Amino acid sequence: MKAIAIQTFGGPEGLALIDLPVPVPEAGQVLIAAEAVGVAGADTLIRSGALAAYGFKEGHIPGGEVAGRVIAVGDGVDTSWTGRRVWGFTGTGGGYAEQVVVPVEETLPLPGELSAVDAVTLGSAGVVSHFGLRHAHFAPGETVLVRGAAGSIGIMAVQLAARGGAAAVAVTTSSAERGERLRRLGATHVLERSGAGGEDAPAGYDVIIDVVAGEDMPSFFDRLNPNGRMVAVGAVGGLPPADFGAKIMAAFQKSMSFAAFSAATVTPADLRAVRGEQFAAAGRGDIETVVHEVLPLEGAVLAHRKMDAGEVFGRIVLKP
Repeated sequence: MKAIAIQTFGGPEGLALIDLPVPVPEAGQVLIAAEAVGVAGADTLIRSGALAAYGFKEGHIPGGEVAGRVIAVGDGVDTSWTGRRVWGFTGTGGGYAEQVVVPVEETLPLPGELSAVDAVTLGSAGVVSHFGLRHAHFAPGETVLVRGAAGSIGIMAVQLAARGGAAAVAVTTSSAERGERLRRLGATHVLERSGAGGEDAPAGYDVIIDVVAGEDMPSFFDRLNPNGRMVAVGAVGGLPPADFGAKIMAAFQKSMSFAAFSAATVTPADLRAVRGEQFAAAGRGDIETVVHEVLPLEGAVLAHRKMDAGEVFGRIVLKP
C-alpha cells in the first residue's frame, strides 16, 4: 500500500510517498480502508521536528484520524464491524496511508448522511472544542474570544460558543474575508491576528480559547476579565515565553486563570458520546464542517505547504 512518511524533519519537502506492507490488525484492532485522512496542525509540528524531544523520529507516518470502511478485524473483535463505515483515531500517527489499523475502542460508526471527508474534519476538532469550553467553565451569557479561529478547532469553538449562548464571540483571523466567513458561523466580532481592531468588541473576555500559543500569548492573557479563564487547546504558533507564568502572577488580584487542555485527559466513553452526538448533529446540518480542500494522498506536501503558509480555512483532507 501507499503511505506518506517523514523522511527528513524540516519543511514539507521532507514528506515522501512510500510503499509499505498492508498492516494486519492485531487483537482488539480493525483495519480500515481509508477514504479520508485529516491533516492537522499537530502533523506539521511533528514534521518540522519541533516535537522530536517527545519521541517522534524520522520515518514517522503522520495522521491522527481517518474515515473509511472496515475491511478486516483482529482477534476478539466482533466480525459485525467488517463492512461498516467508520471514523478512527490513530493517536499520534499512522493515518497518512491507504489502509490503517485502529483500536476498535477508538472507532466510531458513521451515520449514513455524514461523509468520510466531513467525519475527519469534525472528529478530533469537535471534541477538543467541546471539552476545551467545558474546561474553561464556559457558561451562557459570557464573552468568548477564539484565538486562531480559522482552523478546524477554532471554527468548531466559534459554533459551539455561539450555540451555547455566549453574549459575544470574538475571533482573531488574518483577513476580512475570513472574518466574514466566521461571522456566518457565529462570530460577533472580528479582530486581527494581533488582537487589534474590532473597535466595538468587548474590552475583556470571560473565556479565551487559544489554538495558537506562541510568543504573543501573554498579550491575550491581559484581555481576560476578572475571574476570566484562558485555555490553550493547541500550540500551532509554538510555545509561549518561558516567563509566561510571571504574567499570571502579576494579575494575582484579578483571580484570572490559565490552563492547557488535551483530549487525552477525557475518558474514552465521554469522547465517544460527544463525538457521536456531534456526528449526528453534522449529519442533520446543525453543525457545519468546513473543508478547505480535498487532495490525493500524494498531495500531502502541498497540504503542509498551505498549512505552513497559513492559507487554510477549515481542514485539508487527503483522499487515498
